[in-house]
Amino acid sequence: MVNKRKIINDPVYGFINITTELIYDLIEHPYYQRLRRIKQLGMAEFVYPGALHTRFHHALGAMHLMNEALQTLSSKGHYISEEELEAAQIAILLHDIGHGPFSHVLEHLILNHVPHEQISFLLMNELNKQFEGKLSLAIKMFTGEYERAFFHQLISSQLDVDRMDYLNRDSFFTGVREGFIGADRILKMLDVVDNQLVVEQKGIYSIENFLTARRLMYWQVYLHKTSICAETMLTQIIRRARELIKAGEDVFATESFGLFLKNDVTFEEFISDEAYLKAFTEMDDHDIWACVKVWTKHPDYLLSGICQKLLERKLYKIIISDQPFEEAFLEKIKNDFLAQDDINENNLPYFMVQGVITNEAYLSEKQAINILTKNKLVIDIADASDLPTIKALSNVVKKYYICWAKDVYLRE
Repeated sequence: MVNKRKIINDPVYGFINITTELIYDLIEHPYYQRLRRIKQLGMAEFVYPGALHTRFHHALGAMHLMNEALQTLSSKGHYISEEELEAAQIAILLHDIGHGPFSHVLEHLILNHVPHEQISFLLMNELNKQFEGKLSLAIKMFTGEYERAFFHQLISSQLDVDRMDYLNRDSFFTGVREGFIGADRILKMLDVVDNQLVVEQKGIYSIENFLTARRLMYWQVYLHKTSICAETMLTQIIRRARELIKAGEDVFATESFGLFLKNDVTFEEFISDEAYLKAFTEMDDHDIWACVKVWTKHPDYLLSGICQKLLERKLYKIIISDQPFEEAFLEKIKNDFLAQDDINENNLPYFMVQGVITNEAYLSEKQAINILTKNKLVIDIADASDLPTIKALSNVVKKYYICWAKDVYLRE
């Protein structure tokens, strides 16, 4: 008999307990083990060398925080059955199982604008078949169909255990200490009123820190200009490979990745053809890097040149602005490129890429973070806080960027 009540030594929280045999079996499943090969922060290692942790780490950490949160609620008189406790841990454990290679970086590129949550839902249903319906309650919690709404709020909301873990974990591995949020104290301050998750008033400063930390982590890590630049180069590589394949060129690809390179797969096609689901569950970061390494030898100088530069971290130049770039500035860069022998209007988009990034630390209209006052009133954190910055965090901040190749000639 295998002992399935394991303890995992986690660098962020210490020991994480695997509390049931079903959770152990799900962690052992190939769908979940694939997350070991998908980095949590995509290309952030180009900025922070320690950012090598994976979705596997993150999901385990989120499961641990879910267990802690429910133990707190139980201690405050809210009945939580063993079945609910297990289901909630399963739901958060599997919430990222639908992530593809490089997490968010290629999310809408490999599949045609299909968010990872939809794929997570499909894979959870597939696992539910394999485990004879034992994930049904977890799926209801994941989708928000379970009548006790606070379970879904702990999985997906403005204050969920997913965000609590990724802020602490990403802060730890990048070394950006401003992202540390003190999740333990937040969890101890949680309560439930009218089936809705609330935070006791004495936890208000921890929530203020949580929202501020999230904003800072977006600018310093998730939307760091060097990460954006590396991500842009990777997406241009994938687009070029697809363009060559459509033109009939021979382009190497692993079997699973090749299926998505050769086909513009919609969500409808994905759910109707089992071959796509099978290929997706076999694909990870290593497929992409293997192709990038091989493509450095491809005869197409655009594909090989950008691949070589990405591998050697010879990144494009990037500028981020609070305002849209002036047309004269863009025209100058464009004309400088077009003056070169190897550059024309058709391949210019591979050398010069524009985009927009947004940062939204707290959007109360999506679902408010509610504070339970000493007078037993439930109010929005934006109204409960005496910090003007909390209301300011409700504003969506938009910035503009342009990346372009510093060395125009990509041929070596």
